[in-house]
Amino acid sequence: MDIRVVVTGIGLVTPLGLDRKSTWKALLNGESGIDYISSFDAEGFTSRIAAEVKGFEPSGLLGKKEARRLDRFTQFACVSTLEALDHAGIKMENEDPDRVAVIIGSGVGGIITITDQHTILQQRGPSRISPFLVPMMLSDMASGQVSMMIGAKGPNFSIVSACATGADSIGEAAEMIRRGRIDVAIAGGAEAAICPIGVAGFNSCMALSTRNDDPTHASRPFDAGRDGFVLGEGAGVLVIESEEHARARGATIVAELAGYGATSDAHHVTQPHPEGEGAARAMQHALDQAGMNPEDVSYINAHGTSTPLNDKFETIAMKRVFGDHAYKVPISSTKSMTGHLLGAAGGIEAAFAVMSISESAIPPTINLEEPDPDCDLNYVPHTPLRGRVPSAMSNSLGFGGHNASLLFREAVN
Repeated sequence: MDIRVVVTGIGLVTPLGLDRKSTWKALLNGESGIDYISSFDAEGFTSRIAAEVKGFEPSGLLGKKEARRLDRFTQFACVSTLEALDHAGIKMENEDPDRVAVIIGSGVGGIITITDQHTILQQRGPSRISPFLVPMMLSDMASGQVSMMIGAKGPNFSIVSACATGADSIGEAAEMIRRGRIDVAIAGGAEAAICPIGVAGFNSCMALSTRNDDPTHASRPFDAGRDGFVLGEGAGVLVIESEEHARARGATIVAELAGYGATSDAHHVTQPHPEGEGAARAMQHALDQAGMNPEDVSYINAHGTSTPLNDKFETIAMKRVFGDHAYKVPISSTKSMTGHLLGAAGGIEAAFAVMSISESAIPPTINLEEPDPDCDLNYVPHTPLRGRVPSAMSNSLGFGGHNASLLFREAVN
Protein backbone atom coordinates (compact mmCIF):
# COMPACT_ATOMS: atom_id res chain seq x y z
CA MET A 1 0.00 0.00 0.00
CA ASP A 2 1.29 3.45 -0.96
CA ILE A 3 1.33 5.52 2.24
CA ARG A 4 1.69 9.23 1.65
CA VAL A 5 3.45 11.35 4.29
CA VAL A 6 2.19 14.86 4.97
CA VAL A 7 3.29 17.82 7.08
CA THR A 8 0.69 19.21 9.46
CA GLY A 9 2.71 21.22 11.99
CA ILE A 10 5.81 23.42 12.18
CA GLY A 11 7.68 24.66 15.25
CA LEU A 12 10.66 27.00 15.15
CA VAL A 13 13.08 28.71 17.50
CA THR A 14 15.70 30.56 15.45
CA PRO A 15 18.03 33.58 15.51
CA LEU A 16 15.29 35.38 13.55
CA GLY A 17 12.40 34.68 15.93
CA LEU A 18 11.00 32.55 18.72
CA ASP A 19 8.27 30.95 16.61
CA ARG A 20 7.47 30.15 13.01
CA LYS A 21 5.54 33.33 12.19
CA SER A 22 8.13 35.81 13.46
CA THR A 23 10.94 33.80 11.87
CA TRP A 24 9.20 33.68 8.49
CA LYS A 25 8.44 37.40 8.55
CA ALA A 26 12.08 38.25 9.27
CA LEU A 27 13.22 35.80 6.61
CA LEU A 28 11.14 37.42 3.88
CA ASN A 29 12.27 40.85 5.04
CA GLY A 30 15.88 39.79 4.52
CA GLU A 31 16.84 40.42 8.14
CA SER A 32 20.08 39.06 9.57
CA GLY A 33 20.13 37.24 12.91
CA ILE A 34 23.90 37.57 13.18
CA ASP A 35 25.61 39.85 15.69
CA TYR A 36 28.50 39.96 18.13
CA ILE A 37 28.51 37.05 20.58
CA SER A 38 26.77 38.02 23.81
CA SER A 39 26.64 34.70 25.68
CA PHE A 40 30.34 34.79 26.59
CA ASP A 41 33.31 37.11 26.27
CA ALA A 42 34.72 36.34 22.82
CA GLU A 43 37.64 38.76 23.06
CA GLY A 44 40.68 37.09 21.53
CA PHE A 45 38.68 34.60 19.46
CA THR A 46 39.35 34.48 15.75
CA SER A 47 35.62 34.73 15.12
CA ARG A 48 33.58 36.86 17.53
CA ILE A 49 30.20 36.72 15.80
CA ALA A 50 27.31 34.25 15.85
CA ALA A 51 23.58 33.89 15.19
CA GLU A 52 22.24 33.64 18.74
CA VAL A 53 18.62 33.13 19.77
CA LYS A 54 17.72 36.33 21.61
CA GLY A 55 15.06 36.71 24.31
CA PHE A 56 14.46 32.99 24.74
CA GLU A 57 12.81 32.18 28.09
CA PRO A 58 11.62 28.56 28.27
CA SER A 59 10.47 28.47 31.89
CA GLY A 60 7.07 29.94 31.07
CA LEU A 61 6.27 26.97 28.83
CA LEU A 62 8.32 24.24 30.48
CA GLY A 63 8.33 25.34 34.11
CA LYS A 64 11.28 26.90 35.89
CA LYS A 65 12.48 23.73 37.62
CA GLU A 66 12.20 21.55 34.51
CA ALA A 67 13.87 24.12 32.24
CA ARG A 68 16.85 24.34 34.60
CA ARG A 69 17.43 20.60 34.19
CA LEU A 70 17.61 20.77 30.39
CA ASP A 71 20.52 21.85 28.24
CA ARG A 72 19.75 24.77 25.94
CA PHE A 73 19.45 22.56 22.83
CA THR A 74 16.80 20.43 24.57
CA GLN A 75 14.93 23.53 25.69
CA PHE A 76 14.81 24.64 22.05
CA ALA A 77 13.50 21.21 21.00
CA CYS A 78 10.76 21.15 23.63
CA VAL A 79 9.50 24.66 22.88
CA SER A 80 9.54 24.00 19.10
CA THR A 81 7.61 20.78 19.62
CA LEU A 82 4.88 22.50 21.60
CA GLU A 83 4.40 25.00 18.78
CA ALA A 84 4.43 22.28 16.11
CA LEU A 85 1.83 20.19 17.95
CA ASP A 86 -0.39 23.23 18.43
CA HIS A 87 -0.05 24.11 14.74
CA ALA A 88 -0.94 20.53 13.79
CA GLY A 89 -3.89 20.41 16.18
CA ILE A 90 -2.58 17.17 17.70
CA LYS A 91 -4.04 16.20 21.06
CA MET A 92 -2.07 13.32 22.53
CA GLU A 93 -5.08 12.08 24.47
CA ASN A 94 -6.68 11.33 21.10
CA GLU A 95 -3.66 9.39 19.79
CA ASP A 96 -2.37 5.86 20.30
CA PRO A 97 0.93 6.79 22.04
CA ASP A 98 2.65 3.66 20.70
CA ARG A 99 2.14 5.01 17.17
CA VAL A 100 3.66 8.46 17.83
CA ALA A 101 7.42 8.69 17.30
CA VAL A 102 9.91 11.39 18.32
CA ILE A 103 13.05 11.68 16.19
CA ILE A 104 14.88 14.91 17.02
CA GLY A 105 18.61 14.94 16.40
CA SER A 106 21.50 17.13 17.48
CA GLY A 107 24.96 17.38 15.99
CA VAL A 108 26.86 18.01 19.23
CA GLY A 109 24.26 17.70 22.00
CA GLY A 110 24.76 19.34 25.39
CA ILE A 111 28.12 20.95 24.78
CA ILE A 112 27.23 24.01 26.88
CA THR A 113 26.45 21.80 29.90
CA ILE A 114 29.66 19.80 29.40
CA THR A 115 31.85 22.90 29.28
CA ASP A 116 30.12 24.56 32.24
CA GLN A 117 30.45 21.42 34.35
CA HIS A 118 34.09 20.96 33.34
CA THR A 119 34.81 24.43 34.67
CA ILE A 120 33.10 23.49 37.96
CA LEU A 121 35.18 20.30 38.10
CA GLN A 122 38.40 22.26 37.70
CA GLN A 123 37.50 25.04 40.13
CA ARG A 124 35.46 23.25 42.81
CA GLY A 125 36.20 19.55 42.49
CA PRO A 126 34.30 16.39 41.45
CA SER A 127 31.84 16.47 44.32
CA ARG A 128 30.25 19.63 42.92
CA ILE A 129 29.37 18.17 39.51
CA SER A 130 25.64 18.27 38.82
CA PRO A 131 23.77 14.95 38.98
CA PHE A 132 22.02 16.14 35.82
CA LEU A 133 25.28 16.40 33.82
CA VAL A 134 24.89 13.11 31.99
CA PRO A 135 21.21 13.37 31.08
CA MET A 136 21.69 17.00 30.06
CA MET A 137 24.66 16.39 27.78
CA LEU A 138 23.41 13.35 25.84
CA SER A 139 22.41 14.08 22.24
CA ASP A 140 19.34 11.87 22.47
CA MET A 141 17.84 13.97 25.25
CA ALA A 142 15.98 16.28 22.87
CA SER A 143 14.00 13.26 21.70
CA GLY A 144 13.86 11.71 25.14
CA GLN A 145 12.59 14.79 26.93
CA VAL A 146 10.04 15.58 24.21
CA SER A 147 8.77 12.01 24.41
CA MET A 148 8.30 12.31 28.18
CA MET A 149 6.81 15.78 27.94
CA ILE A 150 4.02 14.76 25.54
CA GLY A 151 3.67 11.06 26.39
CA ALA A 152 4.75 9.66 23.01
CA LYS A 153 5.64 5.96 23.40
CA GLY A 154 6.57 4.99 19.86
CA PRO A 155 10.13 4.90 18.46
CA ASN A 156 12.23 7.55 20.16
CA PHE A 157 15.87 8.17 19.23
CA SER A 158 18.37 10.69 17.98
CA ILE A 159 20.07 10.62 14.59
CA VAL A 160 23.50 12.24 14.35
CA SER A 161 24.80 13.03 10.87
CA ALA A 162 26.46 16.40 11.57
CA CYS A 163 24.83 19.15 9.51
CA ALA A 164 22.45 16.67 7.82
CA THR A 165 21.02 15.60 11.20
CA GLY A 166 17.72 17.49 11.08
CA ALA A 167 16.98 16.43 7.51
CA ASP A 168 17.85 12.78 8.16
CA SER A 169 15.65 12.80 11.27
CA ILE A 170 12.66 13.96 9.22
CA GLY A 171 13.45 11.61 6.36
CA GLU A 172 13.86 8.52 8.52
CA ALA A 173 10.71 9.36 10.48
CA ALA A 174 8.87 9.51 7.17
CA GLU A 175 10.21 6.07 6.27
CA MET A 176 8.70 4.65 9.48
CA ILE A 177 5.35 6.12 8.50
CA ARG A 178 5.65 4.63 5.01
CA ARG A 179 6.37 1.23 6.55
CA GLY A 180 3.17 1.49 8.58
CA ARG A 181 4.94 1.35 11.97
CA ILE A 182 3.67 4.74 13.17
CA ASP A 183 0.97 7.28 12.37
CA VAL A 184 2.64 10.46 13.58
CA ALA A 185 6.20 11.69 14.11
CA ILE A 186 7.69 14.76 15.71
CA ALA A 187 10.93 15.13 13.82
CA GLY A 188 13.72 17.64 13.25
CA GLY A 189 16.86 18.98 14.86
CA ALA A 190 18.03 21.14 17.76
CA GLU A 191 21.41 22.73 18.46
CA ALA A 192 23.06 25.08 20.96
CA ALA A 193 26.82 25.12 20.40
CA ILE A 194 27.62 28.82 20.80
CA CYS A 195 30.08 28.50 23.67
CA PRO A 196 33.84 28.99 23.97
CA ILE A 197 34.87 25.44 23.05
CA GLY A 198 32.34 25.27 20.21
CA VAL A 199 33.46 28.52 18.60
CA ALA A 200 37.16 27.82 19.23
CA GLY A 201 36.86 24.36 17.71
CA PHE A 202 35.28 25.56 14.48
CA ASN A 203 37.81 28.41 14.39
CA SER A 204 40.64 25.90 14.61
CA CYS A 205 39.44 24.02 11.55
CA MET A 206 39.09 27.38 9.75
CA ALA A 207 35.38 26.91 9.08
CA LEU A 208 34.02 30.19 10.50
CA SER A 209 33.79 33.65 8.99
CA THR A 210 36.17 36.19 10.52
CA ARG A 211 34.28 39.23 9.22
CA ASN A 212 34.14 40.55 12.78
CA ASP A 213 33.80 44.18 11.75
CA ASP A 214 30.54 43.55 9.87
CA PRO A 215 28.46 40.76 11.47
CA THR A 216 25.24 41.16 9.49
CA HIS A 217 27.14 40.77 6.20
CA ALA A 218 29.38 37.92 7.34
CA SER A 219 27.26 35.05 6.03
CA ARG A 220 27.27 35.51 2.26
CA PRO A 221 26.57 32.23 0.45
CA PHE A 222 27.63 32.04 -3.19
CA ASP A 223 29.33 35.45 -2.96
CA ALA A 224 32.93 35.81 -4.12
CA GLY A 225 33.86 37.36 -0.76
CA ARG A 226 32.58 34.54 1.44
CA ASP A 227 35.07 33.35 4.02
CA GLY A 228 33.26 30.78 6.17
CA PHE A 229 30.01 30.08 7.94
CA VAL A 230 28.57 31.78 11.00
CA LEU A 231 27.59 29.54 13.90
CA GLY A 232 23.88 29.60 14.77
CA GLU A 233 21.57 27.95 17.28
CA GLY A 234 17.92 26.98 17.58
CA ALA A 235 15.54 24.21 16.57
CA GLY A 236 13.22 23.23 13.76
CA VAL A 237 10.56 20.56 14.28
CA LEU A 238 7.89 19.20 11.94
CA VAL A 239 4.84 17.13 12.73
CA ILE A 240 4.50 14.60 9.94
CA GLU A 241 1.89 11.88 9.64
CA SER A 242 0.28 9.53 7.19
CA GLU A 243 -2.17 11.27 4.91
CA GLU A 244 -4.87 8.82 5.96
CA HIS A 245 -4.36 9.65 9.64
CA ALA A 246 -4.30 13.40 8.98
CA ARG A 247 -7.51 13.33 6.96
CA ALA A 248 -9.26 11.08 9.47
CA ARG A 249 -8.73 13.63 12.24
CA GLY A 250 -9.63 16.57 9.98
CA ALA A 251 -6.16 18.12 10.03
CA THR A 252 -5.08 20.96 7.77
CA ILE A 253 -2.34 19.53 5.55
CA VAL A 254 0.46 22.03 4.94
CA ALA A 255 2.40 20.02 2.33
CA GLU A 256 3.33 16.49 1.33
CA LEU A 257 6.79 15.07 2.07
CA ALA A 258 7.15 13.33 -1.26
CA GLY A 259 10.80 12.30 -1.37
CA TYR A 260 13.90 11.72 0.75
CA GLY A 261 17.42 10.85 -0.30
CA ALA A 262 20.48 10.13 1.87
CA THR A 263 24.00 9.30 0.71
CA SER A 264 27.65 9.48 1.72
CA ASP A 265 30.52 11.11 -0.14
CA ALA A 266 33.02 8.59 1.25
CA HIS A 267 35.59 11.26 0.48
CA HIS A 268 36.85 13.56 3.27
CA VAL A 269 36.15 14.34 6.93
CA THR A 270 35.15 17.98 6.30
CA GLN A 271 35.35 18.76 2.56
CA PRO A 272 32.47 17.87 0.23
CA HIS A 273 33.17 15.81 -2.87
CA PRO A 274 34.70 18.18 -5.46
CA GLU A 275 32.30 17.01 -8.15
CA GLY A 276 29.26 17.15 -5.90
CA GLU A 277 28.75 13.44 -6.51
CA GLY A 278 27.24 12.47 -3.16
CA ALA A 279 24.98 15.50 -2.89
CA ALA A 280 23.76 14.89 -6.44
CA ARG A 281 22.83 11.29 -5.62
CA ALA A 282 20.87 12.40 -2.56
CA MET A 283 18.85 14.86 -4.65
CA GLN A 284 18.25 12.23 -7.32
CA HIS A 285 17.06 9.69 -4.75
CA ALA A 286 14.57 12.25 -3.40
CA LEU A 287 13.28 12.90 -6.93
CA ASP A 288 13.02 9.17 -7.63
CA GLN A 289 11.06 8.44 -4.47
CA ALA A 290 8.68 11.29 -5.26
CA GLY A 291 8.29 10.16 -8.87
CA MET A 292 9.20 13.67 -10.00
CA ASN A 293 11.40 15.03 -12.77
CA PRO A 294 14.00 17.76 -12.20
CA GLU A 295 11.85 20.34 -13.98
CA ASP A 296 9.04 19.63 -11.50
CA VAL A 297 11.02 21.28 -8.68
CA SER A 298 9.97 24.89 -8.11
CA TYR A 299 12.49 25.96 -5.44
CA ILE A 300 15.66 24.66 -3.78
CA ASN A 301 16.66 25.68 -0.26
CA ALA A 302 20.38 25.07 -0.65
CA HIS A 303 22.73 23.98 2.10
CA GLY A 304 24.67 27.12 1.12
CA THR A 305 26.99 27.51 4.09
CA SER A 306 29.03 30.51 2.85
CA THR A 307 32.23 28.43 2.83
CA PRO A 308 34.39 28.51 -0.30
CA LEU A 309 34.15 24.80 -1.07
CA ASN A 310 30.56 23.96 -0.08
CA ASP A 311 28.89 26.61 -2.22
CA LYS A 312 30.97 25.80 -5.29
CA PHE A 313 30.54 22.03 -5.04
CA GLU A 314 26.83 22.20 -4.17
CA THR A 315 26.35 24.32 -7.29
CA ILE A 316 28.10 21.62 -9.30
CA ALA A 317 25.84 18.99 -7.72
CA MET A 318 22.67 20.89 -8.58
CA LYS A 319 23.82 21.23 -12.19
CA ARG A 320 24.49 17.48 -12.34
CA VAL A 321 20.95 16.67 -11.27
CA PHE A 322 18.89 19.47 -12.76
CA GLY A 323 20.76 20.13 -16.01
CA ASP A 324 19.34 23.17 -17.83
CA HIS A 325 16.64 23.51 -15.17
CA ALA A 326 19.37 24.36 -12.64
CA TYR A 327 19.64 27.78 -14.32
CA LYS A 328 15.88 28.35 -14.11
CA VAL A 329 14.85 27.10 -10.68
CA PRO A 330 15.08 29.67 -7.85
CA ILE A 331 17.69 28.66 -5.26
CA SER A 332 18.40 30.42 -1.98
CA SER A 333 20.46 29.98 1.14
CA THR A 334 18.61 31.08 4.26
CA LYS A 335 21.86 30.60 6.18
CA SER A 336 22.69 34.09 4.94
CA MET A 337 20.23 35.22 7.64
CA THR A 338 20.11 32.43 10.24
CA GLY A 339 23.74 31.39 10.21
CA HIS A 340 24.50 27.67 10.25
CA LEU A 341 22.57 25.77 12.94
CA LEU A 342 24.58 22.55 12.47
CA GLY A 343 22.34 19.62 13.44
CA ALA A 344 19.28 21.87 13.54
CA ALA A 345 19.87 23.35 10.07
CA GLY A 346 18.03 20.58 8.22
CA GLY A 347 15.04 20.95 10.53
CA ILE A 348 14.58 24.69 10.16
CA GLU A 349 15.35 24.64 6.44
CA ALA A 350 12.84 21.84 5.85
CA ALA A 351 10.33 24.11 7.62
CA PHE A 352 11.33 26.98 5.33
CA ALA A 353 10.84 24.76 2.27
CA VAL A 354 7.37 23.77 3.50
CA MET A 355 6.47 27.38 4.25
CA SER A 356 7.59 28.49 0.81
CA ILE A 357 4.83 26.21 -0.51
CA SER A 358 2.17 27.11 2.05
CA GLU A 359 2.94 30.86 2.08
CA SER A 360 3.60 31.23 -1.67
CA ALA A 361 6.96 32.93 -1.28
CA ILE A 362 10.64 32.12 -1.70
CA PRO A 363 13.11 33.67 0.79
CA PRO A 364 16.10 35.53 -0.61
CA THR A 365 19.82 35.05 -0.25
CA ILE A 366 21.08 38.25 1.37
CA ASN A 367 24.62 39.65 1.09
CA LEU A 368 25.05 38.29 -2.45
CA GLU A 369 26.82 41.36 -3.82
CA GLU A 370 29.56 39.92 -6.04
CA PRO A 371 28.57 36.48 -7.35
CA ASP A 372 31.33 33.90 -7.52
CA PRO A 373 31.85 32.99 -11.21
CA ASP A 374 31.72 29.33 -10.14
CA CYS A 375 28.29 29.95 -8.55
CA ASP A 376 26.29 31.10 -11.55
CA LEU A 377 22.73 29.99 -10.77
CA ASN A 378 19.68 31.99 -9.66
CA TYR A 379 20.22 32.42 -5.93
CA VAL A 380 17.35 34.94 -5.42
CA PRO A 381 19.58 37.82 -4.27
CA HIS A 382 18.29 40.33 -1.72
CA THR A 383 14.55 40.22 -2.48
CA PRO A 384 12.04 37.37 -1.97
CA LEU A 385 9.98 35.98 -4.83
CA ARG A 386 6.21 36.00 -4.43
CA GLY A 387 3.86 33.55 -6.08
CA ARG A 388 2.81 29.92 -6.07
CA VAL A 389 5.52 27.38 -5.18
CA PRO A 390 4.22 23.90 -6.12
CA SER A 391 7.29 22.06 -4.79
CA ALA A 392 10.46 22.70 -2.81
CA MET A 393 13.64 20.74 -2.09
CA SER A 394 15.83 21.22 0.98
CA ASN A 395 19.48 20.12 0.91
CA SER A 396 21.65 19.35 3.95
CA LEU A 397 25.31 18.32 3.72
CA GLY A 398 27.41 17.43 6.75
CA PHE A 399 30.98 16.93 7.95
CA GLY A 400 31.80 13.26 7.45
CA GLY A 401 30.31 13.28 3.95
CA HIS A 402 26.64 13.03 4.97
CA ASN A 403 24.12 14.22 2.37
CA ALA A 404 20.35 14.46 2.76
CA SER A 405 17.65 15.92 0.52
CA LEU A 406 13.98 16.36 1.36
CA LEU A 407 11.43 17.08 -1.35
CA PHE A 408 8.06 18.61 -0.50
CA ARG A 409 5.10 19.42 -2.73
CA GLU A 410 1.58 20.77 -2.51
CA ALA A 411 -0.80 18.27 -1.00
CA VAL A 412 -3.50 16.80 -3.22
CA ASN A 413 -6.89 17.75 -1.82
